[in-house]
Amino acid sequence: MTWQSRDRRFGWADINVDLPGWLEPVRKGVDGVPVDSLTRFTPPAEGGRHSSVLLLLGETKARPDLLLIERAHTMRSHAGQPAFPGGAREPADADEWATAVREAQEETGVDPMGVRPFAVLPDLWVPVSGYVVTPVVAWWEQPSPVYVADPYEVASVHRVPIDELTEPANRMLVRHPSGYVGMGFSVRGLLVWGFTAGIISGLLDLAGWTREWDATRIVELGGAA
Repeated sequence: MTWQSRDRRFGWADINVDLPGWLEPVRKGVDGVPVDSLTRFTPPAEGGRHSSVLLLLGETKARPDLLLIERAHTMRSHAGQPAFPGGAREPADADEWATAVREAQEETGVDPMGVRPFAVLPDLWVPVSGYVVTPVVAWWEQPSPVYVADPYEVASVHRVPIDELTEPANRMLVRHPSGYVGMGFSVRGLLVWGFTAGIISGLLDLAGWTREWDATRIVELGGAA
């Protein structure tokens, strides 16, 4: 269906996006979603470094998927951690969408011309890094090859099928050495945890895609999934 964004914060707010039927639950689910449906951390009234991440939903042989990266293992922070493409806003970026797609192109080589943003989630706070993060949700209308475009920041790139993320056997809670326990996914040889896993879990819930899973299963970060 064709949908016109009602979000007036961004320059792309009047772009009509023709979405496939399977994305309709996502569009409805994220419309007006409050911050506490995605995280318990609310951005501060002032301060924080602004950034954006791209939640890019596409299809591979009619199988819906989500683009994730594995951060380079040599990075000073979040080394080796699975994440959404994204990063800090730069002065030349017109808005959060510009940041998200620029970072995704730099990290994975994705062609922005085939990507259609259709929703924006509330600003989220990542206390450990001091970032205020805006997740932009997009439809990968015309998929392009993706790869490790920046080996200094990215170790691997993955199109993870949604049905692998909703598979109960792939879900668990992950306990950080600090004692913090959050959502986790074991997919494609990756243990997805932290901010990224929390957003994925929230997105699945909002779209009505979550399947019943064992919430008593806890994996220690650094241990086997």
